[in-house]
Amino acid sequence: MRRGGIMWAVIVLFCFSVTPARAQKSVADALGRDTTAEGKPKTLLEELMLYGYIENSYVANLGHEGQHHANELRFYDVDAGYTFNAFELSLKKDPSAGHPWGFGAVGTAGRDSQKNHSLGIFRSLDDNAPLYKNTPPYDFPEMYGSVLLPVGSGLTLKAGRWATLVGYEGYESPKNLNFSRSFLYSLGTPYTHTGLLGTYQFTPLFGMTAGFTNGWDGSDNNNGFLRPTGQLALTPIDKLSVNLNWLAGKEQNRDVGAHTRWITDWVVTYTGLDKLTLALNLDVAGEHREPTLVAAGTRRDTDVNWGGWALYGAFDWTPRLRTAVRAEYFVDPEGVRNNRILTPGTNLVLREGTATLEYKMWKGLAGRLEYRHDSANRKVFSVHPTTFAPTSRTQDTLTLAAFYSFF
Repeated sequence: MRRGGIMWAVIVLFCFSVTPARAQKSVADALGRDTTAEGKPKTLLEELMLYGYIENSYVANLGHEGQHHANELRFYDVDAGYTFNAFELSLKKDPSAGHPWGFGAVGTAGRDSQKNHSLGIFRSLDDNAPLYKNTPPYDFPEMYGSVLLPVGSGLTLKAGRWATLVGYEGYESPKNLNFSRSFLYSLGTPYTHTGLLGTYQFTPLFGMTAGFTNGWDGSDNNNGFLRPTGQLALTPIDKLSVNLNWLAGKEQNRDVGAHTRWITDWVVTYTGLDKLTLALNLDVAGEHREPTLVAAGTRRDTDVNWGGWALYGAFDWTPRLRTAVRAEYFVDPEGVRNNRILTPGTNLVLREGTATLEYKMWKGLAGRLEYRHDSANRKVFSVHPTTFAPTSRTQDTLTLAAFYSFF
């Protein structure tokens, strides 16, 4: 399987280029229907949007591989070697004046799907966090309905399961600037929510989203409490967006006190320079009476905080060739966001630098070549196969990945 994956990825990366890859297309476009003239309401088929892709990768750990050939602290690309990452099909429709209802239906399969599971959908409380390798390799990360209500300029309500408002990166790898996920995304933030959201655009420069969820990656409500979430979306000038996202509420089970977890998240994106994308993601989070510290019984103060920042830059040299870089700093003073390797209560500081070369090839085919350097303030990488002790403070990986977009 690994050998076949390597050969497939190499062929993909070096095949002859013809046209750029596509992101998504309408059902009308897929059926070859004529496009409605500009300024006139779109037809229903034009509002139905299709998206889908398949992604494979081969990750080489350039140092000493960890136990079971793993890249520690890297949940989405934890396995060194070949991985079938994802197969996705998506059909979505946003509410509009002509058709004031909408929906989203996204199905995925592959190793990435195991990380996206929420409590109650292919995951139970006894599953092993954070890798969830024993859970089914398929998921429905988004399943929701929406409606546009005639309130002022239009109030949109969305109910169901949807991708979190928090963070710059998302669960769909081809839509991210880099192949590998940041520590902020994989360690510090939720992936999806189940609940109700309302969105209202007060002015062209300011919009707001607010609602309630069943919690941090939860479809079942583990304690009966709803957790408020929301977003303030600002566009102070053209091509500059500033989003403040938040989530707070009682995440813990009632039998341990149902204490509060919270996160505030800033995402700033600027695309005002030709072919250049710049972004900043800043997170600050915390939890009252964190369960693993309480269970350890070695500290009186069991409140915790974590957070960090990530800077992104990408430049499109041609319609087919893009380079992207990411620099990141993540701090977990009590070591609770990854207790798979560290004893809770251990200070952890992570840094990483990533450079990604993306080349769009034949039709929807695109290849990525990525180098990433991880470092920490203590030994957390290259876990020894027999002693299970981390042996290195650094980790370097080289990834060859490819995805094909169907629409």
